[in-house]
Amino acid sequence: MDKLMWVLGVLIFVVGLLFSIAWHELGHLSTAKLFGIRVPQYMVGFGRTIWSTKRGETEYGLKAIPFGGYIRMIGMFPPGADGRIKQRSSSPWRSMIEDARAASYEELRPGDEDRLFYTRKPWKRVIVMFAGPGMNLVLAVGMFLALFMGIGVPRSTLTVNEVNECVVPVGQQTDSCPAGAARTPANEAGLRAGDTILAFDGVRVHDYPQLQGLIRDSAGKHVAIEVRHRDGTPGTLAADIKTNTLAALDKDGVPIKDKTVTAGFLGISPATGVHHMTVAESFDEMGRMASHGVQSLAQLPGKVPGLWHAVVDGAPRAQDSPVGMVGAARLGGDVFAMDLPATQQLSFFVQMLAYMNFMLFLFNMLPLLPLDGGHIAGALWESVRRTAARVLRRPDPGPFDVARLMPLAYVVAGIFVCFTGLVMAADIVNPVRIN
Repeated sequence: MDKLMWVLGVLIFVVGLLFSIAWHELGHLSTAKLFGIRVPQYMVGFGRTIWSTKRGETEYGLKAIPFGGYIRMIGMFPPGADGRIKQRSSSPWRSMIEDARAASYEELRPGDEDRLFYTRKPWKRVIVMFAGPGMNLVLAVGMFLALFMGIGVPRSTLTVNEVNECVVPVGQQTDSCPAGAARTPANEAGLRAGDTILAFDGVRVHDYPQLQGLIRDSAGKHVAIEVRHRDGTPGTLAADIKTNTLAALDKDGVPIKDKTVTAGFLGISPATGVHHMTVAESFDEMGRMASHGVQSLAQLPGKVPGLWHAVVDGAPRAQDSPVGMVGAARLGGDVFAMDLPATQQLSFFVQMLAYMNFMLFLFNMLPLLPLDGGHIAGALWESVRRTAARVLRRPDPGPFDVARLMPLAYVVAGIFVCFTGLVMAADIVNPVRIN
């Protein structure tokens, strides 16, 4: 049964991935058709075509490898300097440029001269190229709102889940108290699992991060703790807050790896509940996730050595190790195979697909060919050149020839392919697991 649920989880993720790809390409397709650009093909996936149908002038299809997609637009690049679409050269770099230019015209038909991508104004080309990753962003925001406001997210509450028996520095916890270890303030004060803390040292508390901050700032103080006991009766307890070595927290309250601080210690573990965010809280959380996503993207080159050692030497995968589509699908299978409530499984899938769509947006917006951001940068540069020429009353420089950047695009694509292959290998031989 567990294997069946694992396979089901993988299939659900693949379906979500295919929808995300199709949604991305739909953004390109709809805006291209809106501006009169002819689109011969709309494909989800790469490799061999396993299904296709033609509607009007566009062939719609599904290919065998579900890790990408594309639409073909006529005239992605302008003709060469001599006005010809196709010419040959003995230079390998020049051949790359000419081959790319020729490929963008290979399905040119009579009457298509005014339906070429490069003939559209720069702002229209920006819209067409932004529409794909923009659709991923829209989908990510919609899914995050559904998760944060509808399904809800797990949050530490003010209810005590467990009272620690003794004061032990972080990283040295064991199943039993070491000899000579002092009892925790919570234990001495009489706090018990199921009690809910209402006020700490005269301050009314509203959430656990607030309470945690107050405790850490109260080292050495004698404080009153107002509680609602597990049987519903109110009460006030007194505690002498001790000093302990604890994990350092970042501005979002997340423990910082291998960093500790000396702070006040009460000795409780909070219970976890489901919190439904407001609209403001949801967008604030998305802002934090966006910042984290940008940082993660910038840190990708530094993850290569860890991935290499994970594949070659079998070294443990870091918690922040990059995960590709294969790894994400495996995580989806792992979650479905766990004995978890359906809402938690749904929450995981929604969060994973939403974050994947957001990272697809960020990745595709990098100003590098062959990514959408590279074409956007080319259109913006053309707009700047033409505007400057008009202001300075110089001849129109014409369209910017993005095809001249194709040698660089091949290098960038090669780097992406190698990195993707390394991540895929790590996801297969040494996958990230959920405990």
